[in-house]
Amino acid sequence: MSSENKAYTREHLFDFTTKVLMHMGFSADNAAECATVFLAAELRGIPTHGIIRLGDYCKLWEKGRINPMPVLKTVHESPCTAVIDGDSTIGMIPAHKAMKTAIQKAKTTGTGWVSVRNSCNFGIAGYYAMMALKEDMIGIALTNASSLVAPTFSSESMLGTNPIAVAIPALTQPPYVADFATTPINRGKFTLAAKKGEKIGFGFAQDAEGNPSDDPTVLEKGGSMLPLGGSREHGSHKGFCLGSLVDIFSGVLSGANFGPFVPPMVPYLPMPEKQTGTGLGHFFGAMRIDAFMPADEFKQRMDEWILTFRNARPAKGCDKVLIPGDPEREAEARHLREGIQLSSPVEKEMQDLSRKFGIPF
Repeated sequence: MSSENKAYTREHLFDFTTKVLMHMGFSADNAAECATVFLAAELRGIPTHGIIRLGDYCKLWEKGRINPMPVLKTVHESPCTAVIDGDSTIGMIPAHKAMKTAIQKAKTTGTGWVSVRNSCNFGIAGYYAMMALKEDMIGIALTNASSLVAPTFSSESMLGTNPIAVAIPALTQPPYVADFATTPINRGKFTLAAKKGEKIGFGFAQDAEGNPSDDPTVLEKGGSMLPLGGSREHGSHKGFCLGSLVDIFSGVLSGANFGPFVPPMVPYLPMPEKQTGTGLGHFFGAMRIDAFMPADEFKQRMDEWILTFRNARPAKGCDKVLIPGDPEREAEARHLREGIQLSSPVEKEMQDLSRKFGIPF
């Protein structure tokens, strides 16, 4: 059986990831929080944000750019808002604390809004937005990221992929979960394509001069990703608007770095010479539904909304209309049942980490 068909249980990958992080110096609790988000990405069919990122974190840790023993601090607070300093650690740790804080504040005031500075990549944004669902709340999660994206009409990388996630509960239907980058594809797909020796296709990136490129290693050669839309004719200015809004909420409002000054989360890029804040930033929101109307009434209306769109007539060649969150939910059920497949290059990278740290894989 080829390694492409080999499947691992969630528990196996969780145990390995936790042990690698603990080897780096993270506490058992913090390592488990990080591993939980890594594996949520794998289960939900988003391997670009799964354990493929573990190697990058190890390299950043070796360069002294990740603090494995953080002391998180709330540096500003009001009844419904807070700003948390992540102490230069892996983003999952302050992100968990921030979303829990937003939910707790929403229980008291109706809404809670928490920003984070001095952090780094936090995995999939949807994980944190979904934390609000079991509290009958709407969850929101945003983050800025390494500047790999050129604004419309620019040949220079100025923004990150800057994802947006919103999770909304329903009554009998599965929740609505939108989780998307403000670029056509995320950086992880460049990494996967490069590891597999594949091209990325045109419309996703440009070279250092602003010419279209299908080279998955173009970012390492001074090229940049394109905003959602790809070109001005296809609405890249709208992708630029979305990405810049995330950057302002996550970076400017929190006191983190913004735009091209965000520290890169890939080891092959140098630190920016100028800093406009500390680390990169996140932004989280929790909205209590019964602050607007009775929760069951709203969730019943959400059921009606979901069914209205789900029952739309499919286009020719399509089986059905999908609601945001459907593909990830179906992937999670499948992976829990059948196991998680790793591509051969990612499996090899985990084996390399295994030998390097003496942790069985």
